[in-house]
Amino acid sequence: MSDVILKVENISKQYRLGLVGTGTLSHDLNRFWHRVRGKEDPYLKVGAVNDRSEKASSDYVWALRDINFEVQRGEILGIIGKNGAGKSTLLKILSRVTSPTTGNIKSKGRIASLLEVGTGMHPELTGRENIYLNGAILGMTKAEIASKIDEIIDFSGCQMYIDTPVKRYSSGMRVRLGFAVAAFLEPDILVVDEVLAVGDAEFQKKAIGKMQDISNTSGRTVLFVSHNMASIRSLCTRAIVMEKGMMAYDGEVAKSLEFYMSQGVENSQGLKNLDYRKGTGLVTIKSIQCHGENTADLLETGRPFYLDIELDNPKKVLLQDVKLDIRIDDHLGQRLLWYSTRLDSLKKADKVCKQISFETDKLALNQGVYNLTCYLEVNDQISDWVTNIFTFQVQKGYYYEGNRTVASNQAKVLTHFDIKY
Repeated sequence: MSDVILKVENISKQYRLGLVGTGTLSHDLNRFWHRVRGKEDPYLKVGAVNDRSEKASSDYVWALRDINFEVQRGEILGIIGKNGAGKSTLLKILSRVTSPTTGNIKSKGRIASLLEVGTGMHPELTGRENIYLNGAILGMTKAEIASKIDEIIDFSGCQMYIDTPVKRYSSGMRVRLGFAVAAFLEPDILVVDEVLAVGDAEFQKKAIGKMQDISNTSGRTVLFVSHNMASIRSLCTRAIVMEKGMMAYDGEVAKSLEFYMSQGVENSQGLKNLDYRKGTGLVTIKSIQCHGENTADLLETGRPFYLDIELDNPKKVLLQDVKLDIRIDDHLGQRLLWYSTRLDSLKKADKVCKQISFETDKLALNQGVYNLTCYLEVNDQISDWVTNIFTFQVQKGYYYEGNRTVASNQAKVLTHFDIKY
C-alpha cells in the first residue's frame, strides 16, 4: 500500500519586486474588497516567470508556480536546479517558514529543517541549551532529549564549545550542531538545504551517511537540496528538477540527472550573452558541454571524457581554416592541460565548421574542481576566446591499473609511461 507522508498540491508563491509587502494602500484595499466578496486575489492573475537573468516585465514574480508531488515514507527526495530556480523557497514553504500564495500541503508527523546556517539557533544560548530548545520546538520531552544529547554532541564534534554561546561558533560549527540536532531528535521528515556545503569534507561524509541511515533503518523521509550531483546520485532515491519556479522533471535519480545536464545546467554553458570574451566573431562558440560516456554520467578520473562544442558560423567558414585550443585550469587558475589542434588535420576538413566533439579514453585529471577555457582562430586571427566558460567537477576514480589512486593534494594531472632498460 502507498504510504504518502507528504503531499504538495498546486503550491505557488508570488512576490512583489522592489518593495516590501504589497507596496501601496490601494493594492491592500483592492485585495480586501475581492476577499470579502469571495473573489480571487486580482494580483494572482499577473506576474513574470522566475527568470533572474531577464529584465522584469511586471511588478510581481512567481517564485513558484503550480508545484505538485507526493513523497513516500522512507524516501530520500533530491531537489536540483539552477540558483534562483525556487528550491529554497519550496523548502521554506514545506518547513512552514513562509506560507504559500496558493495551494495546500498535507503532511504526517514532525518536520525538522536545516535551511540556513544557524537556523533555529538562539545566538545567546549555549549549544547545549539550543539542543533542548530545538527538541522542545519539535515536541519532544526533556527526558527524550536528554537520552540523545550525548550522541548529538559527539556527532557534532563541538564537545569543547557545547557550553559556550552559539554566537561565538564558526559557521561550520553551527551547521554541525544544527544538523546533529535535526537528525538525532527523530523528525518524521528532515528537510536539508545546501548548508552542508559550509561544513568540511569529513562532516559532509558523516552527514550523508547519517541521512542514509535514518532513511534505511528508521523509515524517515529526507528532502535534500544540493548542487553536488555525486551526493544526489549516491544518496537520493528520486529527484525533482526545478526550473524558473516550476517542476521541469520528476523521476528516477539517473533520469533526473540526465535531464538536468541535458538542459545545460551542469557541466555545460550556453554562451550567447557572455561578455568576457574577445575576437573577431567570425566563428564563435554557441554552447559547450562536457560529460562522461552518457550525458547522465559524472566526470570521473580514468574514465572517458567528452566535450561537445556547438559553433555559430554565419559566414560558413570551413574546418580547414579553424584552429581550436582547449585549456583546463584548477580552481586557483593554474594551467594544467592544454589541448591544441588545427582542424585541417581532421577528416572532412573541407566541410563547414558547425560542431566539434572532443574525446579522450582516460581523463587524466585527479579528483577536484576545474575551469574550462576555449580559444578559436580563423586564418591565424583570434575569432573567439572565452576564459573560464564554466566550472566542472571530477569525481574520484582509478587512472592506474590495479585500482591505484593518488591523493588529489599530491597530483592534479595523472599520467603513466613505460621505462625501458
